[in-house]
Amino acid sequence: MSKKDRQSGRRFDPAKRATLKKLAALGALALVDSAALVGCGRPRASSRERRVIVVGLDGLDPRRVAQMMAQGRLPNMAKLKRRGGFSALTSTIPPQSPVAWATFITGMDPGGHGLYDFIHRDPTTYLPYFSIARTEPPHRTLSVGSWRLPLSHGKVESLRKGRPFWEVLGEAGVPCAIYRVPSNYPPHDNGSRQLAGLGAPDLRGTYGECTYITDGPVGDQQRSAGLIVSVTVSNGRVQTRLEGPANTLRAEAPASGVDLTIWVDREHKAAKLAVSGQEVVLREGEWSEWVPLEFEMMPHVESVAGMCRFFLKQVSPHLKLYVTPINVDPLDPAIPISAPTDFVTQLAEKHGRFYTQGFPEDVKALRSGVLDDAEYLQQVHGSVEEEVRMYESALHEFRRGLLCYYFSATDRHQHMFWRTIDPKHPAYNAKAAREYGPVIETTYEMSDRLVKMALEAADGETTLIVMSDHGFGPYYRSFNVNAWLAQNGYLVGNGPWEGEAGLYSDNMQWGATRAYAVGFNAVYLNLQGREANGSVGEAERAGLVKQLSQDLLRARDPETGAPIVSRVYTRADFASEAPDRAPDLVVGYASGYRCADASVLGGAAGPVVEDNRDKWSGDHCIDRALVPGMCVASRQLTADAPGLADVTATLLAEFGVRPPREMIGKPMW
Repeated sequence: MSKKDRQSGRRFDPAKRATLKKLAALGALALVDSAALVGCGRPRASSRERRVIVVGLDGLDPRRVAQMMAQGRLPNMAKLKRRGGFSALTSTIPPQSPVAWATFITGMDPGGHGLYDFIHRDPTTYLPYFSIARTEPPHRTLSVGSWRLPLSHGKVESLRKGRPFWEVLGEAGVPCAIYRVPSNYPPHDNGSRQLAGLGAPDLRGTYGECTYITDGPVGDQQRSAGLIVSVTVSNGRVQTRLEGPANTLRAEAPASGVDLTIWVDREHKAAKLAVSGQEVVLREGEWSEWVPLEFEMMPHVESVAGMCRFFLKQVSPHLKLYVTPINVDPLDPAIPISAPTDFVTQLAEKHGRFYTQGFPEDVKALRSGVLDDAEYLQQVHGSVEEEVRMYESALHEFRRGLLCYYFSATDRHQHMFWRTIDPKHPAYNAKAAREYGPVIETTYEMSDRLVKMALEAADGETTLIVMSDHGFGPYYRSFNVNAWLAQNGYLVGNGPWEGEAGLYSDNMQWGATRAYAVGFNAVYLNLQGREANGSVGEAERAGLVKQLSQDLLRARDPETGAPIVSRVYTRADFASEAPDRAPDLVVGYASGYRCADASVLGGAAGPVVEDNRDKWSGDHCIDRALVPGMCVASRQLTADAPGLADVTATLLAEFGVRPPREMIGKPMW
């Protein structure tokens, strides 16, 4: 093992106020030698020689952007606005990240690209599944094409349809580099350089489940974070294992794992970890660098590479050790997370190991209490540092064609810290507001520094577009749409699926059930010939859609009398085509309301409406008219109410490329 692979701890001040200062680090991340970025471009000789930079800032709200620009707090966005233009950007139906970014990628509406929600359902089983990608069971092999796959993964298939715009540009001779854009997993090797974003799982096949090792008590809420490992400290030593990918070649075999030994030094508030032939020494409040791991799937079979970071929360009176989700090691990737296949390795060789899972922010650990606010911000700070380092390099190397770089922390911080800026929120806490109230606006200021970097990298002829997929609003109250459907006679039973484990409900009376919900905004009719136990005939369909829409619009909060639903969308509103997996209705919730977590996975248990006291306190899965995205560009915007598909059309037009017939947008200038 080389010295380079030895992992050392990095000290973080555990004081929460100091951590908040480090969060201002999200602004300090733009510590770049600006002079090194100036003049990177060259004059364009033709449309094919042009340079276009797109900076995707998930969830940036045009109202907050406009307000902070007016206050002088976003000087670089204001500069770009003066040079070109600024506009709200119409989002998709529904305004969810996988749906919206898929429209940006393909220039198609949800009916064209096939993504309608974070969560879809299989009509033949009612089984919910993640919408972006799926894996097929391996055919008793460790290889699929050139990839070495964990046995728990099998063949990976993207569920997004349609051609990405960068493939169209590539065929016209325009080089493209696409970093971390959601709904692009697995990336297809079509000549562009691509790093997968939202949709890429961790090595265990989850979308971000940590491991929490402790000899102390564990609450029910903490168990929702991921794998909880209860241990005993004996003579200052713990012997345990880190669980890896499951072995599906042999159903009776346990999941793979690596031995982990922990020596606990409570006197000095420190611990030493030994794993995969490496030793890591940490003090309380300290994070490790990435630690490479090797998981042996079966004896005498090649191992699978992963990696993790450790955070020592506490050693006394109880050991509390947080372990990040086991990420795919970019130096030895086991699943396809880039195109070409060695692009991710080239990035890691240049910048060091980095988060490869598509959702790097561990919001589950924060929501469950495994990490507190300060610790969560430290975790996100580490991932953003990695992203900015890579972004800086991509700008510096950019010469010709199109560069698109996406950032996610802008979205996650608004989800998790809205409660600190809104005294009306049920989860509002005055102490948390004093300590973390600046988080959201600091993140917007960090975004402005990212724009500054792009401005400095652009020459006078470079087109620069800064955009978001949707805006944001408060999430005060949860609406369990399945419970409401049951209350109003549309659903008879406990919902098709119930509980966090997704257990099938034996109490459903499908013959009497006319509608059910799975996903954040989707409602489905229990249609004959489509659903496994369909009860609604085709002749009843249109009338039932109309009746259900009207009843949803009449739904009122029992405490306030306020309307819960702002608008109900039918297939004609969001889908040019509508295959079986498309919902029959998309519910556009009113401001302050969102679908309850239980209902997202098909459950109907619990109250119809209740306060949201979760740290996940801001949201955008509502009526798209209430949460538009935004666009600020270096050219004057002349389009009336541009949308995401119009950005796609604009990118093609910048290079003189005619859009394919299926793309629905028009250039914004």
